[in-house]
Amino acid sequence: MERLEATSELQSRLSSLSFSSFPGITSNQCDDRPQDRLQNTDLSQSCVQSKIQADMEETKEDSGPYTEGNEEVPAEVAPGEEGEESNSSGSCQLSAEMKAQMPPLKPPSTWTSAALKELKAKLRTEEDSMVTVYRGDIMTVHVPTVPEAKKVCWEFATDGYDIGFGIYFDWTPVTSRSITVHISESSDDEEEEEEELEGPVSNGDIEKGSKSRSNSSLGEILPVYRQDSHLSVHGGSHDFPGEGTYLLKFDNSYSLWRNKTLYYRVYYSA
Repeated sequence: MERLEATSELQSRLSSLSFSSFPGITSNQCDDRPQDRLQNTDLSQSCVQSKIQADMEETKEDSGPYTEGNEEVPAEVAPGEEGEESNSSGSCQLSAEMKAQMPPLKPPSTWTSAALKELKAKLRTEEDSMVTVYRGDIMTVHVPTVPEAKKVCWEFATDGYDIGFGIYFDWTPVTSRSITVHISESSDDEEEEEEELEGPVSNGDIEKGSKSRSNSSLGEILPVYRQDSHLSVHGGSHDFPGEGTYLLKFDNSYSLWRNKTLYYRVYYSA
């Protein structure tokens, strides 16, 4: 009986005990994330994070110059093309300088006369003063300037029909003092002029004036117009602008069927 009483007493004491009765032991109601808890020390995860961060930094560095490179960069000019552009601009500049050096040409003094029969009768007796300008042809009289004179003069008339007439001045230095005549078909004359021209030639109507010319050494004094030289004598004069050669053009290029009989004379005056 005494033993049973001792055992029951011991059991009752043991049942009355709890965890709080023992120092150093805490219950399950403690803080899940204490302040002094250690951080995760998994090395594999830290290596992956550092690698990702490094890749992101490299991407930023690469994207910086690439963004700047998106701006348009001027195309490089090939050496040959640059040379061609400089040559063309240089030639245009030289021609402009030559044009600027030439003094302006004054218009000629022109007149008409009713003494048609008298002039024709006089010129029939003179050598090479009566010629035939065939259909489609252009006759050009080259008259160089001379030191003994100050102006050039001309007179002309035709039989039955009109003829085109114009005057130009070539600033090329004179090499011969002889007056020469050049007769050509309209196509030959155009090809010869186109070789001397710098720019394109715009074809014009002879009744509206001659073609526009851009030859650096050739100046226009009187554009080619059809003159009623079968009705009256046409004459004129022009003061020498300097050393050079006058080009007097008698133009029958517009005529498809008719030849023109031309009476003309050219002379100098002091």
